[in-house]
Amino acid sequence: MIVIDVNLLLYAHMRSSAFYRPARAWFEKTLSSDEEVGIPLQSAMAFLRITTNQNIPLGRLELSTALGIVEAWLEQPGVQLLYAGEGHWPVFRRMLLEGRAAGVLGTDAHLAAVTMECGGTLYTTDSDFARFPGLRWKNPLARA
Repeated sequence: MIVIDVNLLLYAHMRSSAFYRPARAWFEKTLSSDEEVGIPLQSAMAFLRITTNQNIPLGRLELSTALGIVEAWLEQPGVQLLYAGEGHWPVFRRMLLEGRAAGVLGTDAHLAAVTMECGGTLYTTDSDFARFPGLRWKNPLARA
């Protein structure tokens, strides 16, 4: 399963981003593939929080527009919203401790744990995820 971090969701939808074109191409290809795609609730919530925030200069969206974008993702075949499961706490705790993820990195530990729970690979442009042992992650915008 491909699990998508919010940074790729933002880059793929905000034309003002320097990464818009490659992220958009990757995102469209990913959603039209046969592979299962998971969008963590955390990523969807962050997308809504950031794109509708009037103080962030990425290009603001009306709430109804931003909600429509998220709902369109979830209507795609093979795309699902991911939640922390019942066994989340021990995995999350391990990611916090082994990844030394205090402070703002705690959110990354949560996303790492959700990804590991579903057996997925996290797709992100954030290299901080290298700190989490056992997490499979890729930067689809990095040049090989």
